Amino acid sequence: MDAQASARRAAHDTKTDRRSDREVVITRIFDGPARLVFEAWTTPELIMQWWTPKSFGITFISCEADVRKGGTYRYVFGHPDFDQPMAFVGKYLEVDPPSRLVWTNEESADGSVTTLTLEEKDGKTHLTLSDSYPSKAALDEAMEQGAIGGYPEQFNQLDILLQSQR
Repeated sequence: MDAQASARRAAHDTKTDRRSDREVVITRIFDGPARLVFEAWTTPELIMQWWTPKSFGITFISCEADVRKGGTYRYVFGHPDFDQPMAFVGKYLEVDPPSRLVWTNEESADGSVTTLTLEEKDGKTHLTLSDSYPSKAALDEAMEQGAIGGYPEQFNQLDILLQSQR
């Protein structure tokens, strides 16, 4: 089975669960070591290869990531419908390679805190991503804008990248 067919099959493996009024949790199992998954989340050149859902028409313009406690990130995107580029910015609160990464999302006052946990077992990595919002309204708005809906496609793209890295 080729990498893209494998990734399409794996799309069904991405689970999204709204755990509370303020938290959504996304899980996925990747065929590969946690070290490679962690690198894909923390290396700008790799992030740019998978992080934006291609079907959204968004393209990376630049990606900066100072991945250390207190370090910052800045992802800048373009889209044909946008007059100006859009940036996602935030700060890393915890960095524990290759198992845990916690960061803020500071694009707005209602930004979330994201916790990424990676657990490796038998050559596979179980990814758990938790987005915690300051209010129910903030999570509702993020979901309405499609912020959560892109994860299956993003994770398919990550799966393809990981297969090429092995």
